[in-house]
Amino acid sequence: MAKKLRGDHEKVLARAAKARAKERYVLRLYVAGITPKSDRAIRSVKEICEQSLKDRYDLEIVDIYQHPGTLKEDQIIVAPTLIKKLPFPLRRLIGDMADREKILLGLDLRPKCG
Repeated sequence: MAKKLRGDHEKVLARAAKARAKERYVLRLYVAGITPKSDRAIRSVKEICEQSLKDRYDLEIVDIYQHPGTLKEDQIIVAPTLIKKLPFPLRRLIGDMADREKILLGLDLRPKCG
C-alpha cells in the first residue's frame, strides 16, 4: 500500500512540474526614468526572463515619470520594483535587480533552501 501511495505521489509531482513548466508569467517592472540604475534593472530582468522563462513571459516596463497614474494601481513607492502578477501568488521585488538569485527565488523559479 505504501509503495502504491509513493508511486501516486510521484505521478502527481511529475504532473505538477510539467504544468508549471508551461505556466505563463506576467511581469511588470517599474523604473524611474532613463538612468543607469533603470537600465541595469531592465537588462537584468530581461536576461533572467530569457534564460529561465524563454517564450513563457510577458514583461511590461513602466517608467513612473511617464506614467505616474500607474503608481497608485500597483501601490508603488520605490523604483525599481518588479511585480509578478501571474502565476499566483502575486509577488513584489523591490530594489536592485542585479541579484539574480533573489529574483529567481522571488519569481518562484528556484527551490527554497533551508
